[in-house]
Amino acid sequence: MQTLVAHPPALEVTGLTKVYRSGESDLTVLKGVELTVAAGAKQAIIGPSGSGKTTLLGLCAGLDVATSGSVKLLGEALETMNEDGRARLRGASVGFVFQNFQLIPTLTALENVAVPLDLRGGQGSREKAIALLRKVGLAERMDHYPVQLSGGEQQRVALARAFINDPQILFADEPTGNLDGANGDTIIDLLFALNEERGTTLVLVTHDPSLADRCDAVLRIQDGEVAKPIADAVAVAEGISL
Repeated sequence: MQTLVAHPPALEVTGLTKVYRSGESDLTVLKGVELTVAAGAKQAIIGPSGSGKTTLLGLCAGLDVATSGSVKLLGEALETMNEDGRARLRGASVGFVFQNFQLIPTLTALENVAVPLDLRGGQGSREKAIALLRKVGLAERMDHYPVQLSGGEQQRVALARAFINDPQILFADEPTGNLDGANGDTIIDLLFALNEERGTTLVLVTHDPSLADRCDAVLRIQDGEVAKPIADAVAVAEGISL
């Protein structure tokens, strides 16, 4: 009989709280957030502006440190690591796509995509970058600088860059936020196609319910806390024990 091996979650968040000092008072941005994302799953995080979803994403990716609680990313407890350790983990196993592209203006599209692998001293960065740019439809734009590219093209470069290190998990923060509908749809289709092809875990922050519906699970953040599902909230309001 074949023994099935259970894969550990790609991301485990327990009791996550983030407090910022604001003048003479404290500002609690996140309070007691819980989240588990299975390896290979697609997880959406939704909520209104200012709800704390981008802060949550940054903590999950090790870009910031929580005030309390735990984040276990790819089996590593981030709160036990220093910044160098978290940076090494991100460089080796994590990809990012941001709303504002974050391309280096003095580098070509090809050079922008190759940068993460070059920084690690990886082999074949140019060849991998070329292959990824072809996948996102930019075979004829590789030698162009960001200023010479449209917003949609810049985000496609950023998407190719996110996959250059063959990440185990990809964090995407409003990846279509600065794009029109047509370009946004193209980016999302490419994102999900690359994600599916490579078996990458996806954690996606979005304000778009239709985009969240394409994910396996949805976590809603409201005022820094996990909001109850609508059915649960109605039941609570009616005094039904859940």
